Amino acid sequence: MQNEILLEMKNIRKEFPGVVAVNDVSMDIRKGEVHIIIGENGAGKSTLVKMMAGLYKIDGGVMLLEGQEYKPANVLDAQRQGVNIIHQELSMMQNRTVAQNVFVGREPVMGPLRMVDNKKMNRQCRELLEGLGIDIKPTTMVKDLSIAQQQMVEVAKAISTENKLLIMDEPTSSLTQKEIDNLFRITRQLKSQGTSIIYISHRMQELMEIGDRITVMRDGCYVGTRDADDIEMSELITMMVGRTIENVYNRTYNEPGKEMLRTEKLTGLRFRNVDIHVCQGEIVGFAGLVGAGRTELVKAIFGFDQAEGGKVFLEGKEINLSNHSCNRAIQKGMAMISENRKTEGLFINMSIKDNIVQACMFDKFPNGIVKNDVIRETAEQGVKELKVATTSIEKKVFNLSGGNQQKVVIAKWLATNSKLFIFDEPTRGIDVGAKSEIYGIMNDLAKNGAAVIMISSDLLELLGLADRVYVMKDGEISGEVSHEENVFTQEYILSLGIEGGKAVEHKSPSAAESGPKDCQKGGNHAAG
Repeated sequence: MQNEILLEMKNIRKEFPGVVAVNDVSMDIRKGEVHIIIGENGAGKSTLVKMMAGLYKIDGGVMLLEGQEYKPANVLDAQRQGVNIIHQELSMMQNRTVAQNVFVGREPVMGPLRMVDNKKMNRQCRELLEGLGIDIKPTTMVKDLSIAQQQMVEVAKAISTENKLLIMDEPTSSLTQKEIDNLFRITRQLKSQGTSIIYISHRMQELMEIGDRITVMRDGCYVGTRDADDIEMSELITMMVGRTIENVYNRTYNEPGKEMLRTEKLTGLRFRNVDIHVCQGEIVGFAGLVGAGRTELVKAIFGFDQAEGGKVFLEGKEINLSNHSCNRAIQKGMAMISENRKTEGLFINMSIKDNIVQACMFDKFPNGIVKNDVIRETAEQGVKELKVATTSIEKKVFNLSGGNQQKVVIAKWLATNSKLFIFDEPTRGIDVGAKSEIYGIMNDLAKNGAAVIMISSDLLELLGLADRVYVMKDGEISGEVSHEENVFTQEYILSLGIEGGKAVEHKSPSAAESGPKDCQKGGNHAAG
């Protein structure tokens, strides 16, 4: 069955004002295969699959579904023909329940008035979620879920219908390894049932594990398709970016400087009694499963959420938590690149220029007199440093790809010259070339004396960048591991996130002896 063609695309073209997003692309999807599509941000991947899913109409070429011309009028028409998509950007109704989102437009009804049968809908949703290994209650409001949990609900919603072709656009971008493993299990199950799957991802290590064939795109054009078993990672990257990337992390470890941040028994929404410290020149990672409390912790430190107890010290001075806020955090020299760039990091309907200067207006214009030439210079410098793909700083942010939107967020905070940078999933949805650039920025910040906090669900990323990693479980710090220790591994960090204190029992004596050090001190911290 895998050699039978399900969907064929011939000379597909898509244009937007001022740009050709997809240019003369021809490729095919076979029945029962997992087909990976990769490329840098702006390569045309998402645009291509959105045409398959009925979100965009093609401007040239033809699509054939099982040999018949395929021209979906819209998303619902595509779904009726068996083509469904899990979007890169979440599209959940925040003020509705999980079950209402999963069965929107397909709610079970009862009686002559055809009222929605909520009891039946919740039961069907619960059975669906349990079958997929997703531990979420159907009656939970979507706004109360984490980004990763919402992503798993998107997966359940798509799988709840009959699909010939299921498109997954960055499905693992905010998932932990445990959830990724579960998604891979679901993917293999669908494949065994004959469903074809298109899988877009920037996590290169996933490609070989789940894919049958890999198609590479660059600058809107088709580069080539290769069997996953017959290509090396280095060759894929070269095909994708048109150049060789030697060392994606390139981390140089420095002796930590003075203490920048310390918390004592910090307690808040979904975290409690957290004691951490971060020094100048350090990159400190935070690992843990979804719901562990990592994002909630850094939001409280930054003043986005209110802490319920404990203390926070910045450069040795205690912060008054009773009136702490984002504005006060910025004035004190904190910066936060948040997990959800569209709702917390960007003014999506404003220009690149206006977004980049949002956080530095007070620093640059303390007397309130705004100078347009300074604003323009600041924005242009940010675009240049972050290599934002745009024709103008006046371009609206919603017109940028997800990766370039993230670059605008980072450019905004770099313009503030902050002392403490908090990165929450900074490379989610970012291609390997852009990741390398962002890693370089983080390294430079640490090298120049800033303190950097990094939350990531990608353990390889944490291992490649962090001086130390704190692991959280159920709202508490379950362990702390330094890059100098022999247990600075994926396996051990994951075990701390799952088992908590139990994993510490397996820690080797040599690791305990060389444990993480205080800023400019020699004291040890036993993990857990």
